Amino acid sequence: MKKLTAAALAILFLFPLLWSAWASFRTPTGFGLENYSRLFTSDNGIRFEHVFNSVAVSVLTVGGTLVVATLGGYAFGRFQFPGKNALFLLTLAILMVPYATILIALYVLLGWIGLEDSLVGLSAVLIMFQLPFSIFMMRNSFEAIPKELEEQALIDGCSSFGILTRVMLHAVRPGLVTVGLFAFLTSWSEFFAPLILLNSTDKFTMMLAVVNMRTASFGAIDYAALEAGVTFMAVPCLLLFLFLQRSYVRGFMSGALRG
Repeated sequence: MKKLTAAALAILFLFPLLWSAWASFRTPTGFGLENYSRLFTSDNGIRFEHVFNSVAVSVLTVGGTLVVATLGGYAFGRFQFPGKNALFLLTLAILMVPYATILIALYVLLGWIGLEDSLVGLSAVLIMFQLPFSIFMMRNSFEAIPKELEEQALIDGCSSFGILTRVMLHAVRPGLVTVGLFAFLTSWSEFFAPLILLNSTDKFTMMLAVVNMRTASFGAIDYAALEAGVTFMAVPCLLLFLFLQRSYVRGFMSGALRG
Protein backbone atom coordinates (compact mmCIF):
# COMPACT_ATOMS: atom_id res chain seq x y z
CA MET A 1 0.00 0.00 0.00
CA LYS A 2 2.83 2.38 0.86
CA LYS A 3 4.60 1.68 -2.42
CA LEU A 4 1.37 2.21 -4.35
CA THR A 5 0.78 5.52 -2.59
CA ALA A 6 4.35 6.63 -3.24
CA ALA A 7 4.05 5.69 -6.92
CA ALA A 8 0.78 7.60 -7.24
CA LEU A 9 2.30 10.70 -5.64
CA ALA A 10 5.36 10.44 -7.88
CA ILE A 11 3.17 10.30 -10.98
CA LEU A 12 1.10 13.22 -9.71
CA PHE A 13 4.15 15.44 -9.21
CA LEU A 14 6.00 14.30 -12.34
CA PHE A 15 3.05 14.62 -14.72
CA PRO A 16 3.30 18.44 -15.25
CA LEU A 17 7.02 18.19 -15.95
CA LEU A 18 6.62 15.23 -18.30
CA TRP A 19 3.78 16.99 -20.09
CA SER A 20 5.93 20.11 -20.54
CA ALA A 21 8.79 18.02 -21.93
CA TRP A 22 6.42 16.26 -24.34
CA ALA A 23 4.86 19.54 -25.45
CA SER A 24 8.29 21.12 -25.97
CA PHE A 25 9.12 18.54 -28.66
CA ARG A 26 5.70 18.50 -30.29
CA THR A 27 5.36 20.37 -33.60
CA PRO A 28 2.45 20.80 -36.04
CA THR A 29 3.94 18.03 -38.19
CA GLY A 30 5.12 15.65 -35.46
CA PHE A 31 8.07 15.91 -33.12
CA GLY A 32 11.33 17.82 -33.40
CA LEU A 33 13.51 20.62 -32.08
CA GLU A 34 11.68 23.49 -33.78
CA ASN A 35 10.37 24.85 -30.47
CA TYR A 36 13.86 24.94 -29.00
CA SER A 37 15.12 26.67 -32.14
CA ARG A 38 12.54 29.44 -31.69
CA LEU A 39 13.37 29.60 -27.98
CA PHE A 40 16.98 30.57 -28.70
CA THR A 41 16.55 32.53 -31.95
CA SER A 42 13.43 34.67 -31.43
CA ASP A 43 13.78 38.29 -30.36
CA ASN A 44 12.08 37.58 -27.03
CA GLY A 45 13.79 34.25 -26.45
CA ILE A 46 16.73 33.12 -24.35
CA ARG A 47 20.14 34.47 -25.30
CA PHE A 48 23.64 33.67 -24.09
CA GLU A 49 23.68 36.58 -21.65
CA HIS A 50 20.52 35.30 -19.98
CA VAL A 51 22.13 31.90 -19.41
CA PHE A 52 25.30 33.56 -18.13
CA ASN A 53 23.33 35.81 -15.78
CA SER A 54 21.40 32.88 -14.31
CA VAL A 55 24.56 30.86 -13.81
CA ALA A 56 26.37 33.83 -12.25
CA VAL A 57 23.51 34.59 -9.83
CA SER A 58 23.25 30.92 -8.86
CA VAL A 59 27.00 30.56 -8.27
CA LEU A 60 27.18 33.75 -6.20
CA THR A 61 24.09 32.81 -4.19
CA VAL A 62 25.22 29.25 -3.49
CA GLY A 63 28.76 30.31 -2.61
CA GLY A 64 27.69 33.18 -0.37
CA THR A 65 25.01 31.11 1.35
CA LEU A 66 27.42 28.24 2.07
CA VAL A 67 30.08 30.54 3.51
CA VAL A 68 27.79 32.59 5.76
CA ALA A 69 25.59 29.66 6.80
CA THR A 70 28.60 27.48 7.63
CA LEU A 71 30.22 30.15 9.81
CA GLY A 72 26.89 31.08 11.42
CA GLY A 73 25.86 27.48 11.99
CA TYR A 74 29.26 26.66 13.48
CA ALA A 75 29.02 29.60 15.87
CA PHE A 76 25.47 28.76 16.96
CA GLY A 77 26.14 25.03 17.19
CA ARG A 78 29.50 24.88 18.96
CA PHE A 79 30.01 28.13 20.91
CA GLN A 80 28.36 29.81 23.89
CA PHE A 81 28.02 33.60 23.89
CA PRO A 82 25.63 36.18 25.38
CA GLY A 83 22.37 36.51 23.50
CA LYS A 84 22.95 33.36 21.47
CA ASN A 85 19.39 32.05 21.62
CA ALA A 86 17.84 35.49 21.09
CA LEU A 87 20.01 36.11 18.04
CA PHE A 88 19.17 32.68 16.63
CA LEU A 89 15.45 33.28 17.07
CA LEU A 90 15.81 36.70 15.45
CA THR A 91 17.49 35.04 12.47
CA LEU A 92 14.67 32.52 12.17
CA ALA A 93 12.12 35.33 12.45
CA ILE A 94 13.11 36.44 8.93
CA LEU A 95 11.16 33.41 7.70
CA MET A 96 7.95 35.03 8.91
CA VAL A 97 8.46 38.13 6.76
CA PRO A 98 7.08 37.81 3.20
CA TYR A 99 10.09 38.84 1.16
CA ALA A 100 7.93 40.48 -1.50
CA THR A 101 6.88 43.12 1.03
CA ILE A 102 10.42 44.43 1.52
CA LEU A 103 11.82 44.18 -2.01
CA ILE A 104 11.16 47.85 -2.71
CA ALA A 105 13.02 48.83 0.46
CA LEU A 106 15.87 46.52 -0.54
CA TYR A 107 15.91 48.11 -4.00
CA VAL A 108 16.39 51.52 -2.39
CA LEU A 109 19.08 50.13 -0.08
CA LEU A 110 20.97 48.61 -2.99
CA GLY A 111 20.86 52.01 -4.69
CA TRP A 112 22.48 53.63 -1.63
CA ILE A 113 25.39 51.18 -1.68
CA GLY A 114 25.81 51.22 -5.47
CA LEU A 115 24.51 47.71 -6.20
CA GLU A 116 21.26 48.59 -7.91
CA ASP A 117 20.52 46.79 -11.18
CA SER A 118 23.42 44.37 -10.62
CA LEU A 119 23.77 40.61 -10.38
CA VAL A 120 25.82 41.00 -7.20
CA GLY A 121 23.05 43.00 -5.54
CA LEU A 122 20.44 40.44 -6.60
CA SER A 123 22.62 37.63 -5.25
CA ALA A 124 23.05 39.43 -1.93
CA VAL A 125 19.27 39.70 -1.54
CA LEU A 126 18.78 36.01 -2.39
CA ILE A 127 21.51 35.06 0.10
CA MET A 128 19.78 37.05 2.83
CA PHE A 129 16.51 35.20 2.31
CA GLN A 130 18.30 31.83 2.27
CA LEU A 131 20.15 32.39 5.55
CA PRO A 132 17.43 31.55 8.13
CA PHE A 133 16.82 28.05 6.79
CA SER A 134 20.49 27.52 5.92
CA ILE A 135 21.81 28.57 9.33
CA PHE A 136 19.16 26.39 10.99
CA MET A 137 20.29 23.41 8.92
CA MET A 138 23.98 23.98 9.55
CA ARG A 139 23.55 24.58 13.28
CA ASN A 140 21.76 21.26 13.66
CA SER A 141 24.34 19.54 11.47
CA PHE A 142 27.18 20.80 13.67
CA GLU A 143 25.31 19.88 16.85
CA ALA A 144 24.97 16.31 15.57
CA ILE A 145 28.76 15.87 15.57
CA PRO A 146 30.13 14.20 18.74
CA LYS A 147 32.06 16.63 20.92
CA GLU A 148 34.79 14.04 21.34
CA LEU A 149 35.82 14.63 17.73
CA GLU A 150 36.31 18.32 18.42
CA GLU A 151 38.13 17.68 21.70
CA GLN A 152 40.56 15.32 19.97
CA ALA A 153 41.33 18.00 17.38
CA LEU A 154 41.96 20.53 20.17
CA ILE A 155 44.39 18.12 21.81
CA ASP A 156 46.20 17.80 18.50
CA GLY A 157 46.67 21.59 18.45
CA CYS A 158 43.98 22.73 16.03
CA SER A 159 42.44 26.18 16.45
CA SER A 160 38.69 26.73 16.23
CA PHE A 161 39.00 27.70 12.57
CA GLY A 162 41.28 24.72 11.94
CA ILE A 163 38.74 22.38 13.49
CA LEU A 164 36.08 23.83 11.20
CA THR A 165 38.08 23.51 7.99
CA ARG A 166 39.93 20.26 8.68
CA VAL A 167 37.41 18.23 10.66
CA MET A 168 33.89 19.68 10.79
CA LEU A 169 33.36 20.41 7.10
CA HIS A 170 33.92 16.76 6.22
CA ALA A 171 31.47 15.65 8.90
CA VAL A 172 28.70 18.05 7.83
CA ARG A 173 29.01 17.45 4.08
CA PRO A 174 25.39 16.23 3.72
CA GLY A 175 24.20 19.44 5.38
CA LEU A 176 26.33 21.51 3.03
CA VAL A 177 24.89 19.68 0.03
CA THR A 178 21.35 20.30 1.29
CA VAL A 179 21.95 24.01 1.85
CA GLY A 180 23.70 24.42 -1.48
CA LEU A 181 20.98 22.58 -3.38
CA PHE A 182 18.20 24.67 -1.83
CA ALA A 183 20.13 27.87 -2.59
CA PHE A 184 20.65 26.81 -6.20
CA LEU A 185 17.02 25.85 -6.78
CA THR A 186 15.82 29.14 -5.31
CA SER A 187 18.23 31.38 -7.23
CA TRP A 188 17.86 29.46 -10.50
CA SER A 189 14.06 29.67 -10.55
CA GLU A 190 13.51 33.01 -8.79
CA PHE A 191 11.31 35.43 -10.71
CA PHE A 192 9.95 38.17 -8.46
CA ALA A 193 13.25 39.45 -7.04
CA PRO A 194 14.97 39.79 -10.47
CA LEU A 195 11.82 41.45 -11.82
CA ILE A 196 12.02 44.17 -9.15
CA LEU A 197 15.79 44.53 -8.73
CA LEU A 198 16.95 44.33 -12.37
CA ASN A 199 16.19 47.07 -14.90
CA SER A 200 18.57 46.42 -17.80
CA THR A 201 17.52 43.74 -20.28
CA ASP A 202 21.13 42.58 -20.59
CA LYS A 203 21.04 41.71 -16.86
CA PHE A 204 17.88 39.60 -17.10
CA THR A 205 18.00 35.99 -15.97
CA MET A 206 16.54 33.10 -17.97
CA MET A 207 13.37 33.16 -15.90
CA LEU A 208 12.66 36.75 -16.95
CA ALA A 209 13.53 35.93 -20.54
CA VAL A 210 11.09 33.02 -20.62
CA VAL A 211 8.33 35.13 -19.10
CA ASN A 212 9.01 37.86 -21.66
CA MET A 213 8.15 35.39 -24.40
CA ARG A 214 4.52 35.84 -23.36
CA THR A 215 4.70 39.30 -24.95
CA ALA A 216 5.38 38.04 -28.45
CA SER A 217 4.54 39.97 -31.61
CA PHE A 218 0.87 40.92 -32.07
CA GLY A 219 0.10 39.61 -28.60
CA ALA A 220 0.39 35.96 -29.70
CA ILE A 221 1.89 33.58 -27.15
CA ASP A 222 4.17 30.82 -28.39
CA TYR A 223 3.20 28.19 -25.84
CA ALA A 224 5.36 25.50 -27.44
CA ALA A 225 8.48 27.67 -27.09
CA LEU A 226 7.45 28.48 -23.52
CA GLU A 227 7.28 24.78 -22.75
CA ALA A 228 10.73 24.39 -24.29
CA GLY A 229 12.01 27.14 -21.99
CA VAL A 230 10.46 25.49 -18.93
CA THR A 231 12.00 22.15 -19.85
CA PHE A 232 15.40 23.69 -20.57
CA MET A 233 15.46 25.41 -17.18
CA ALA A 234 14.29 22.28 -15.35
CA VAL A 235 17.05 20.01 -16.69
CA PRO A 236 19.92 21.36 -14.50
CA CYS A 237 17.71 21.15 -11.41
CA LEU A 238 16.77 17.54 -12.12
CA LEU A 239 20.35 16.50 -12.85
CA LEU A 240 21.68 18.14 -9.69
CA PHE A 241 18.98 16.62 -7.52
CA LEU A 242 19.50 13.13 -8.96
CA PHE A 243 23.27 13.41 -8.57
CA LEU A 244 23.10 14.75 -4.99
CA GLN A 245 19.95 12.94 -3.87
CA ARG A 246 21.63 10.63 -1.35
CA SER A 247 23.57 13.42 0.36
CA TYR A 248 20.51 15.68 0.26
CA VAL A 249 18.31 13.14 2.06
CA ARG A 250 20.98 12.40 4.65
CA GLY A 251 21.56 16.08 5.30
CA PHE A 252 17.88 16.89 5.56
CA MET A 253 17.18 14.00 7.93
CA SER A 254 20.18 14.62 10.18
CA GLY A 255 19.81 18.40 10.14
CA ALA A 256 16.27 19.63 9.83
CA LEU A 257 14.65 16.87 11.86
CA ARG A 258 17.10 17.26 14.71
CA GLY A 259 16.44 20.07 17.19
